[in-house]
Amino acid sequence: MKLDPTQMKDWQIAEAAEENMPTTEEWRGRMGLEKDEVLAYGRIAKLDFLKIIDRLKDKPDGKYIEVTAITPTPLGEGKTTTTMGILEGMGKRGLNVGGCIRQPSGGPTMNIKGSAAGGGIALLIPMTEFSMGLTGDINDIMNAHNLAMVALTARMQHERNYDDAQLERLTRMRRLDVNPTRVEMGWVLDFCAQSLRNIIIGLGGRMDGFMMQSKFGIAVSSELMAMLSIVTDLKDLRKRMDEITVAFDKKGNAITTGDLEVGGAMTAWMRNTINPTLCCTVEYQPCMVHAGPFANIAVGQSSIIGDRVGLKLFDYHVTESGFGADIGFEKFWNVKCRYSGLKPHVSVLTATIRALKMHGGGPKVVAGIDLPDEYKSENVALVEKGLPNLLHHINTVRTSGINPVVCINSFHTDTKEEIALVRKAAESAGARCAVSSHWADGGDGALELADAVKEACEQETEFKFLYPLKMKFRERVEKIAKVAYGADGVSWTPDAEAKAKSLESDPKYDDYATMMVKTHLSLTHDPALKGVPKGWTLPIRDILIYSGAKFLCPCAGTISLMPGTSSNPAFRKVDVDVNTGKVSGLF
Repeated sequence: MKLDPTQMKDWQIAEAAEENMPTTEEWRGRMGLEKDEVLAYGRIAKLDFLKIIDRLKDKPDGKYIEVTAITPTPLGEGKTTTTMGILEGMGKRGLNVGGCIRQPSGGPTMNIKGSAAGGGIALLIPMTEFSMGLTGDINDIMNAHNLAMVALTARMQHERNYDDAQLERLTRMRRLDVNPTRVEMGWVLDFCAQSLRNIIIGLGGRMDGFMMQSKFGIAVSSELMAMLSIVTDLKDLRKRMDEITVAFDKKGNAITTGDLEVGGAMTAWMRNTINPTLCCTVEYQPCMVHAGPFANIAVGQSSIIGDRVGLKLFDYHVTESGFGADIGFEKFWNVKCRYSGLKPHVSVLTATIRALKMHGGGPKVVAGIDLPDEYKSENVALVEKGLPNLLHHINTVRTSGINPVVCINSFHTDTKEEIALVRKAAESAGARCAVSSHWADGGDGALELADAVKEACEQETEFKFLYPLKMKFRERVEKIAKVAYGADGVSWTPDAEAKAKSLESDPKYDDYATMMVKTHLSLTHDPALKGVPKGWTLPIRDILIYSGAKFLCPCAGTISLMPGTSSNPAFRKVDVDVNTGKVSGLF
């Protein structure tokens, strides 16, 4: 049947396309995989990356393509849709292309943004499985993370209840002497649950735990998700699993998962997560799913493992970074590529007329509320005023040594004059530019984009990092703030500055990556400030220490690791046909 996004919901498009989705065996033959390299999970499969990498170790890597965006509206500007469009457009050109995107969190899926599967004819399938847990990676991460908290809180209870002699006799455990006011970790849940941001645990008697303040974050903000994004294999994961800082003792020494003897059990929960899951677009181009979202509060990248596999299997491999280039691309550039040693050939910068109008002073865009008229009719003046945001992100990408391809992700409300203005601005800034209607037309609508990306892949790049690892932590933060965000500088709260100085004085943190925590809705720390604000300073209020991932995470503004559920959440539209078991209303 013809797939028509103007007449069909995304879940209906997915359902129709899934009727002819290749089977696991068909994918094995089509991708040249050995039988034991494909691990079936119902209609989908995981790929045994170690076996694939070992077999193809001498095969040259394909071209490496990254997808990012300008500063988005709360609706998102279609990075995943663009990723699917590139796969479908290059597929239409007969190229061997595949990709790897991030697994969506249950929080946004059931909140304001819906599924992260793309949209229209540029959609990932099977959509229901993709949107609701897939092969269980996030659930495994959640269990492993919370097991560390179980180990810590139980240990705190036992150390309170027993003296040293009793501890030795009962458990042969040494006293860790945890400082209850310096517990670094909290619990995680894969929903947006603002009521769990700050909690009290351990109420009751002496056998009911240790009473103290605690917290929840969303599961995909867990350090374990960051580790999954950057590990090289199961051995690497197991090593890092003992190095996570859970708390500090009363003398200020770190207490790790290794000290709690819980790293092995945590790894057991996550043993299957290291293999990417194979899905595809509605036009049946292969696309892996591995690691998680949330580049504003986490690494926000599909995994290094997924990219290594894709670069061996495909001539053109497409990966995706979260949110705008100030956050997602910056972390791809300075963290992920540094860890992987891989160098991208091109970055695709997704832009919409809608977002440019917002940055030009258009009315507030609110998820769940109909767009104001300014976004539905021609307004060249608003687009022109919003162009500095696009140009800022072009410059950020070019600072890395890559010349980006600007993808105008087109909507039916965009006019020729508006599109022409954006194209002229992008090309005047030295970037390639392509208009793509992949949402409406799939691969046929993405041919100009596919050609621009292929052409850009042939261009020599001079990829370079923004800063060397030898640069001190606070200097790195200032460099990122000035170059990627456009800030005049950085201010630190007294506590954050004291923490930063302490970290800088300890050589063990010298090679830790700098992983910024900042809102995605603005170049600044304030989500209300649009465009390219001038004359502002980035405030850092805290630094998170992820010693398993080896990240230092400066927190800017008031951003929370646990988002909130809105007054009109997406779960109100989700239901199940009780006769067939099919899910409706996703996205």
